[in-house]
Amino acid sequence: MEHKKRKKIRLKTYNYSQNGCYFITICTKDREHLLCLNDTILDENAKFILSEIGNAVKIAIENIEAVYDGVDVIEYVIMPNHIHLILRLNKTADISVSGIVRQTKGLVTKKAGFPVWQKSFYDHVIRNENDYYEIVRYIQMNPLKWQNDRYYDTKIE
Repeated sequence: MEHKKRKKIRLKTYNYSQNGCYFITICTKDREHLLCLNDTILDENAKFILSEIGNAVKIAIENIEAVYDGVDVIEYVIMPNHIHLILRLNKTADISVSGIVRQTKGLVTKKAGFPVWQKSFYDHVIRNENDYYEIVRYIQMNPLKWQNDRYYDTKIE
């Protein structure tokens, strides 16, 4: 059996521990709808109602700033089978984007008691103000556009 070689998704020469803003997307394993109770019902704030695992994700994301000096969570959204967030690393941060994601995923997996996440994650280095505002808008609107989202899966259990 021949294994598919994983595609490298990081910029080869980019230092992911340097100052800047990063747009991160992390998907659940097999894109299972684990993070929300119902993927069609939004609360009064246009957010999904979180499952127990989704609440663990929320707590983990909201604790990033307390755990990592010099790291800010600018914006995030928890979707039924993935999360989006913008991290800002400041000059005092002593960790990389990969380190933050790895530890956050590990905390949630430990709380759940089973593997929650797919391997790796998607990142985009935010390069300018236009890029930043486009991504913030995308994150904020994502729940409202869920059924058109590329991660949406019609075979919901």
